Amino acid sequence: MNRSRRRWLQSAALAGLGAAVPTLALARPKARVIVIGAGYGGATCAKTLRALSPQVDVLLIDARAHWCTGPFTNLAVTGLTSIEHITRSTADIGRAHGVGTRVETVTAIDPVAMTVTLAGGERLKADRIVVSPGIAMRWGVIEGLTAELSGAMPHAWTGDAQVLALRDRIDALPDGATVLIAAPPNPYRCPPGPYERASLIAERLLTTGRKRCKILIADAKDDFTKRPLFLAEWDERYGGMIEWISRSKGGEVVRVDPATGEVWLRDQAASIGTHLASVVPPQQAAAIAGVADLADESGWCPVHPQTFESTRHAGIHVIGDATIASPMPKSAFAANSQAKLCAAAIAAALDGRAAPDARMINTCYSLVAHDAAISVSGFYSAASGRIAIVSEGLSPLSPPDGLRQREAAQAHDWYESISTDSFGRARR
Repeated sequence: MNRSRRRWLQSAALAGLGAAVPTLALARPKARVIVIGAGYGGATCAKTLRALSPQVDVLLIDARAHWCTGPFTNLAVTGLTSIEHITRSTADIGRAHGVGTRVETVTAIDPVAMTVTLAGGERLKADRIVVSPGIAMRWGVIEGLTAELSGAMPHAWTGDAQVLALRDRIDALPDGATVLIAAPPNPYRCPPGPYERASLIAERLLTTGRKRCKILIADAKDDFTKRPLFLAEWDERYGGMIEWISRSKGGEVVRVDPATGEVWLRDQAASIGTHLASVVPPQQAAAIAGVADLADESGWCPVHPQTFESTRHAGIHVIGDATIASPMPKSAFAANSQAKLCAAAIAAALDGRAAPDARMINTCYSLVAHDAAISVSGFYSAASGRIAIVSEGLSPLSPPDGLRQREAAQAHDWYESISTDSFGRARR
């Protein structure tokens, strides 16, 4: 196979997954790009840069050696998949993509010197820096909820030990238990996540004979993604087991007592007693975004949508959940798509070419039962300095026979495909 044919195939393969990727070109020798964060955004960006600019030194840094993916966490906490199935390794990602990796905490980024400082004091020089740090919880917004006490009301939202803790708490619930899921205000990681969680917990309780349980969704919003679809599925599958309380109906959680499991909603004097409360706090970009002056007063990071370069510091790009990229949601597929566009823009810049046109995609499946799913999808472009919706799709409210089951199968295929694309094939 000649070189031009190989370049064309590499470019076409990348473009088929949602990013507008130019024909492969050689980057300047010895250029270095440091990617911070090995999730769906960072891992995909490192892989894509390696493919587009093989002469560039790509280093992927993450503080975690192992973690659970956000997608399919709700399946793990309800016994529909194993923790091992959703666990990924930073070292394995590096081996799969042929990039260097470091398991280190980044404590500072100097946008002028273009250096990254590690917890041990080591400073690493780069030509470009990509920051894909994910999210951090905003503690102190809900009275009584702190990082130290949140394990008693596990959110299981950041791929850590709370995933197992929440699974064990669900398994231990007695029949007749009250479960409360607190859904945060927008924006936050995985917009349909709290509602998928309620669906799968309800199914788990029913299939294990705990039919008298009640699931409350205390929401800080008056609407949520796929709401009509979720409500219809809950009514059909779970009767009155799941109750959604909107913000306008007093659903916002304002105070908790992790020791007793009590939860207070806005404008309600009496508490709600729970056997299990999964309280998902309000969110913002991860701490390094604030330390590096990449986040604005909203707590999120503004970027140029054509390249995902920070609007605050040239040469530094921010992708994934930490960005301000509305109307794109904070999802794994969005991060994967943004990462490919960002990598193509960096490869072009290092080679002295113009950035490619911005074309991005997102698809999000939500399981409403082990064998039924609903979905939303969108295509996006950059126009007038903003991200614009080109087209959107949503599962029908009244589906033809078998559609929900087919979408559930597609959800599993999607998870395997995007996880392999981002992280490489998982070890079994």
